[in-house]
Amino acid sequence: MKTPLYPIAAAVLALGACATDYTKSEAPNMLQVEGAETRVDLSFIPGSARLARPDAVQQLVADGRIRPTDRVTISAAGPPGLAEQRKIAISRELLAYGIVADTSPFGNVPANRAVLGIGRYAVTLPPCPNWSESPNSEYTNAYRSNWGCAAATNLGLMVANPADLISGRALAPADGMPAVTAAQRYLTDRIKPPPQPTASPFAAPAGGGDTGGAGGGGAGAGGGAPQ
Repeated sequence: MKTPLYPIAAAVLALGACATDYTKSEAPNMLQVEGAETRVDLSFIPGSARLARPDAVQQLVADGRIRPTDRVTISAAGPPGLAEQRKIAISRELLAYGIVADTSPFGNVPANRAVLGIGRYAVTLPPCPNWSESPNSEYTNAYRSNWGCAAATNLGLMVANPADLISGRALAPADGMPAVTAAQRYLTDRIKPPPQPTASPFAAPAGGGDTGGAGGGGAGAGGGAPQ
């Protein structure tokens, strides 16, 4: 008597299908940031912080060469004082269009010129939801294919400047006045006490009595009066 092999072969194929390995490379749940950087030269009147073309920045914005979502850096030529004035002049022009620029030393800036570095980036969201992995089996004790997909998508949708996903911005100079004032109050024994806590409008009454019970007692007293 011969035993049929068909059920056994079917079982082996089913186990092989369930034990298929899964790797994150098949379904990466990460944001993809792509961009390009360009440079634009601006000319100044020799020895001054006035642009040779007063509408140069306005024209760049009108042509779409600079947008509020771009990462813009400024480097100006000249002595330190004059170079700083030129950076401030360009920053003010850009700020009128909602564009915040940072200063960056490019080096080799021609005389009476300023160089604008313009970085433009775009975010590509991951394909969510991601159920490329079979939800019926897990032999690696690893995260599922859809793990983190929603968090990555939300980050890509809410980021105001995609360039921030590549690198953070330089911090502005710290405001030392609050720290110095706090130290002076401590050294002169003039520390401000914290404010007194105030009662919450949702707190229970101070007496803690039941107003409903008081009303019931009044009704009982009235009921005992002579008729």
